Amino acid sequence: MKVVVIIPAAGLGTRMSSASSSLKSKSKQFFELQGTPILVHTLRKFAACKEVDEIVVALRKNETPGFQKQIEKEKFSKPLRIVEGGEHRQNSVSNALAAIKAADDDIVLVHDAVRPFVDQETIVNVIEAVKKYEAAIAGVPAIDTVKQVDRTADGAVVIATVPREKMVLAQTPQGFRFGMLKKAFDEANADGFMGTDEASLIERAGGAVHVVMGSVRNMKITTPADLELAEFFLAQENREVSLSG
Repeated sequence: MKVVVIIPAAGLGTRMSSASSSLKSKSKQFFELQGTPILVHTLRKFAACKEVDEIVVALRKNETPGFQKQIEKEKFSKPLRIVEGGEHRQNSVSNALAAIKAADDDIVLVHDAVRPFVDQETIVNVIEAVKKYEAAIAGVPAIDTVKQVDRTADGAVVIATVPREKMVLAQTPQGFRFGMLKKAFDEANADGFMGTDEASLIERAGGAVHVVMGSVRNMKITTPADLELAEFFLAQENREVSLSG
């Protein structure tokens, strides 16, 4: 059994670029933290995981040559391939699945390119949960009160308060048996269904998705404010490594 990680990284990051005109020239995954692209920080976490066998990155065609040079400098110990990404995340993951040679029982992890602070414990726990349950995601409990609303011309109107204990905030990695995920993608693509994440396609196909505890640090960098927090987290991470060394 092998573990393959898919990193869909073909998004444009419209929330990031719309917030600052100085960021319009880059996709968010290529913004730098301490001089290194966010995507590379993310890849380092999976390359360092002993359970991972292969990494596949889905990129926009015009961004591939420059990124390939960056990867060559990294000298990752794990095989890393680049496939062409699609207009949407689902298209990118679908392209990556088509490029993978795997048995139905092999494990596929899908992880956001802009979650560079995923820890080894979370990665391994998702893998172990997939071995047991076939489908699992990282998630954290909802802390704030969750309101269900109706959208109106005058704004949003609360129609219900959702019990917080029944809510989790989904993170990545999201992990699945290859055969299960490929079948769910094929069915969704045939029906023209576009899911919000990989787990939503498994849910649509009638599969059960288990949740393992993620981390509040496993943040998704989507706004300039997130970049500031990410710089703080990275400084802490580097300090911890320095102390442990």
